[in-house]
Amino acid sequence: MKSAVFYGRHDIRIENRPIPAVGAHDVLIQVKACGVCGTDVHIFEGDKGAAETHPPTVLGHEFSGVIADTGSAVTRYRKGDRVCVDPNYYCGACEFCRDGMAHYCTHMTGYGTTVDGAFAEYCAVNEKQVYPLGDGTSFQQGAMTEPVACCLHGMDMCEIRPGSHVAVIGGGMIGLIMVQLARLAGASRIALLEPVEGKRAVGKALGTDVCIDPLHEDVPTALAAHGMLCLNTVIECVGRPATIEQAIELAGPKAVVMMFGLTRPDEAIAVKPFTVFQKEIVLKASYINPYTQRRALDLIDSGRLDVTSMVHAVCGLDRLADILGSPQERSLGKFIIDPSL
Repeated sequence: MKSAVFYGRHDIRIENRPIPAVGAHDVLIQVKACGVCGTDVHIFEGDKGAAETHPPTVLGHEFSGVIADTGSAVTRYRKGDRVCVDPNYYCGACEFCRDGMAHYCTHMTGYGTTVDGAFAEYCAVNEKQVYPLGDGTSFQQGAMTEPVACCLHGMDMCEIRPGSHVAVIGGGMIGLIMVQLARLAGASRIALLEPVEGKRAVGKALGTDVCIDPLHEDVPTALAAHGMLCLNTVIECVGRPATIEQAIELAGPKAVVMMFGLTRPDEAIAVKPFTVFQKEIVLKASYINPYTQRRALDLIDSGRLDVTSMVHAVCGLDRLADILGSPQERSLGKFIIDPSL
C-alpha cells in the first residue's frame, strides 16, 4: 500500500508498505480522508507533539474510512461500515486510567504518533476506537471528529455561560471550531482575532460577531467599539508565546484564558504575576480528547457544527511533505489527505 513514512525532521518518504496485519480485536480501515494537523507539523519540524514519535512511523491521526476487514473477535463492526477513529487508545489498567484521567495513560497507543497512522491507504486499529459515521456525514466531515473532540475537551474547561463574551485568537480550523462551540455554549458575543482576510470571512459566516485584524487594528479599541469591554473567556488557538501573552492581557476580571494552541516544547511566555493577581485570571490548558469523541461526532452528524467551510484543499499523499513544510500553504486553510489520489 502507498504510505507516507516519517523518518525524521523534514524527512517524509512515500513508500509501498504491506497492508497492516489485522489482530483479533482490530479492524482494517481503508482510509478515505485524513486531516493535516498542527501536531503533524510539530513532529515534522522535529519537536514533540502530544506524544513521542519514533521513526520510521506513518503519521496521520485525524481520519475516517471504510472497514475493509475485521479480526476474528470483532463483533460490533462489519466490512463496509463507514467509520471514524479516536486515535488515542488507553490501556485501562494504569493508575491514571483507573483514576478517571485516561488521557494521561502511561501505556497509551497513539495511532499516527506512537504507532502507524492514516497517511496511508490502510490503517489497522482496535475496534474500541471506532465510531460509525451518520448516514449524511461525509468522510471529510468524519475525519474532523478528532479535532472537534479535542476542542470539546478544552471548551468544557472554559466556563462559558449564557451571555458570556468570548474572544478566540487564531482563525484556523481549531479557532473556527471554537467559535462555533462558544456560540453553542451560550456566548452572546464572540470576537475572532485573525490576520488572514479569508479566514476572517469564514469566521463571520460561522457566527462571529466581530472579526479583528490584529496586525492592523488596535484590538482593545475594536473590542470596545463592539461592546466587548470585559472578556469572560479568551481562547488562544495559535500556539505562539506572543498570542498567549496577548490573551492574558485582553482577559477581563475573573476570566478564563484557555491556552489551547500547541507551542514548541522549549518555548516560554512572560507572565506578569501582578496582572494575574489583579484580575484573578484563571490560566488553563487542554490536552487531547478524553471521553469527547462521541459528543463530537454527534455534533457533526446533527449538522450543528460546520467542519468543512475551513477546508482549503483535498490532496494526495505526494503533497504531504510540501504542506507540512510550508506555513504559507497552511495559512490558506485546512488540508485533508485522500490516499487514493
